[in-house]
Amino acid sequence: MEGPWTLSSLLLACLLLPDSMLSQPSRPEEEQGEATRAPSHRHAARAERDPEKYHRNPDEQPPHSQCVRCCDPPTHSSALPHINITILKGEKGDRGERGLQGKFGKAGSAGSRGHMGPKGQKGSIGAMGEPCKSHYAAFSVGRKKPLHSNDYYQTLIFDTEFVNLYGHFNMFTGRFYCYVPGIYYFALNVHTWNQKETYLHIVKNGAEVVILYAQMSDRSIMQSQSVMLELQEQDEVWVRLFKGERENAVFSDEYDTYVTFSGYLIKHSGEP
Repeated sequence: MEGPWTLSSLLLACLLLPDSMLSQPSRPEEEQGEATRAPSHRHAARAERDPEKYHRNPDEQPPHSQCVRCCDPPTHSSALPHINITILKGEKGDRGERGLQGKFGKAGSAGSRGHMGPKGQKGSIGAMGEPCKSHYAAFSVGRKKPLHSNDYYQTLIFDTEFVNLYGHFNMFTGRFYCYVPGIYYFALNVHTWNQKETYLHIVKNGAEVVILYAQMSDRSIMQSQSVMLELQEQDEVWVRLFKGERENAVFSDEYDTYVTFSGYLIKHSGEP
């Protein structure tokens, strides 16, 4: 009988023990309650000594608590998530159409003169050009022999050369050949013969231009004629005798030159 009785006693004791423990408050809880109630008495005593400090106006806002607890929400703004747009960048699109041309801007001011650049390299030799034609032409010839002519249109030939620049006057044909086009001046001087007629022309390309004439007389005289002509290249000028009803003659001798024919270029046709 002792075994079952003993077991029943132990179970009964275990069931009654929690009720007895809960019915009496523990010592620490009583001390905590006293500690909580104690500040109320101390606060009332300090309020009696300094009523302005401890008695606040009901409308006045309490000062902001400086106490921060772990459960309080953060005061600063939370960081927003950053999205890397390069990851979301799509493929390059097609090239668009060309837009309209914009208006011209105002002309800018002229810049300052730049520095002189370095000297360049020597260039290659160019092709040889054409020979330069001379812009000068002049001649002066004379005749020391007298001449009697019964022929028609006989050319007056000269035997003395004073000036013949570049040989443009041909002493064998008695003609001046134009190699430099331009304006020329020509002059003819002769000495007449007594009792004979003197009848000559300055001729250009076979056409009579001016005449030199002296009637038959008992005495001889010096006679002259001059003219300005515009010549082209390859034109020809000379002196020609003309046969009339009487004998045509010019006087000269081997000691003096009585007959002269001269001409020179005044202005080249290529000059302004």
